[in-house]
Amino acid sequence: MQIYQVGGAVRDELLGFEIKDRDWVVVGATSEQMTDLGYKPVGKDFPVFIHPDTGEEYSLARTERKTGLGYTGFAFDTSEEITLEQDLERRDITINAIAKDENGNLIDPFNGRRDLEQKIIRHVSDAFVEDPLRVLRVARFAAQFNFLIAGETLSLLKDISATDELHTLTPERVWVETEKALQTRQPRRYFEALRECNALAALFPEIDRLFGVPQPEHHHPEIDSGVHTLMVLDQAASITAEPEVRFAALVHDLGKGTTPQQTWPRHHGHEERGVKLINGLCDRLRIPKKYRELAVLVSRYHLDCHRINEMKATTVMRKLEGLDAFRRPERFDRFLLACEADARGRKGKEQQDYPQAGIFRKYHAACLTVTASSEDIRNLKGTEIADHLRTQRIEAIRKVKREEAT
Repeated sequence: MQIYQVGGAVRDELLGFEIKDRDWVVVGATSEQMTDLGYKPVGKDFPVFIHPDTGEEYSLARTERKTGLGYTGFAFDTSEEITLEQDLERRDITINAIAKDENGNLIDPFNGRRDLEQKIIRHVSDAFVEDPLRVLRVARFAAQFNFLIAGETLSLLKDISATDELHTLTPERVWVETEKALQTRQPRRYFEALRECNALAALFPEIDRLFGVPQPEHHHPEIDSGVHTLMVLDQAASITAEPEVRFAALVHDLGKGTTPQQTWPRHHGHEERGVKLINGLCDRLRIPKKYRELAVLVSRYHLDCHRINEMKATTVMRKLEGLDAFRRPERFDRFLLACEADARGRKGKEQQDYPQAGIFRKYHAACLTVTASSEDIRNLKGTEIADHLRTQRIEAIRKVKREEAT
C-alpha cells in the first residue's frame, strides 16, 4: 500500500496558497483493507474513505468508465493493479493531476507544474469530454486563478456544449460551481469562459441574452448590456467578497434582455421584467433564498438608488419600506454596495464616486433615530402608532434634506 497527496492541496502549495483541504490517493489497497485499518467508507459503492483521526479523504486509486449520460453515469475500477499514473489520468485538468509522495517528491506525468507556471488550464486526456461538469469546473478554475484556457481544451468544451450533456447536470451541481466562482478573485472570468465555449446560453440564457443588446451611450459608454453586466460584476468583486452582492450585481439588469428591439436602446420597465427573470433563474437552479431576495431588490430599486437625491421625503420613505431597510439593515447595506457597483461598472466611470449611497444611508440613519415615546403614543391605538412613526420618520428625512440644501 502506498499513499500520495493529490489534487488541490498539491496545486495550491506549488502556487504558494494556503492549503485548506488535503486529499489522498491510496495505491495497492482494497476496500476491506481500508476498513480493517479503521477508515470509514463515504458510501457503499464509492471508493472514498475518511481517516479515523484527521477526517481527511482517502480514495482508492481508480479508473473510470462512462456508462451513461451526465455527471453520475460512471463505473469505477479499483483493483489493486491500478497505478498512480492511471488514477491521475482520470482527473480533469493537468494542474489537478499532480501527486506528492511521503518524501515530498512530485509525480507529474501530465506536466501540470509547467501549466501552473504558464498559467494555463489544460485537459489531461480525451476522456475529459465524458463529464459535462468539467465545463463548469474549467470555467471556475479560470476565474479562481485567472488562467487562460488552452486552445485544444476550449475546443473540447465547445464539443460538450454542442451536445445535450449540459442539460443532464443537476441544478445543485450547477449552482455549487457557480457559487464557488462568485467567490473567486475574478468571477467575471467564469461567465466569460462559459460564453467562449457556448455553454452560457445553455446554463444561463438570461445572462447570455444580454450580449448584443444596446443601451443609451450617454449613460453607458460601453453600450452593450452584456459588457456592462460583466463590468458591474468586476466592480462588485473589487468592493466586497460577499457572493450575494456579486450575484445581485450579475443579474441586476436581466430585464434588458427582454426589451423589444423597437424600443432599443431604451429599456423602460426593465427593473420589474428583471424580477421575473431572477425568480425563474433562482427556481431553476434552486438558488438559496438570501441570494434571491437581495437580487430582486437590486433589480427593482437600483435606478431609484441612483436618483435618491432627487426624490421627495415621502418617496424616500416608500423606498426604504420597500427595501425593508428598518428590519433588515444589513441587507440594505448590501443593496447599496450592488448599486455602487452598477454605477461604476461603466466604461470610464470605474473610479467615480457614488454619493447616492451615502445620502441614502443618511436618510436611513435619520429614520432610525425616531422612536415613539410613551407621551407620543399614549392616546394612539393599533395602526395609528405605525402611522405616527412613519410621519416622524418622513420629517426626519426632510430635516436631512434641508441640512444638505444649506
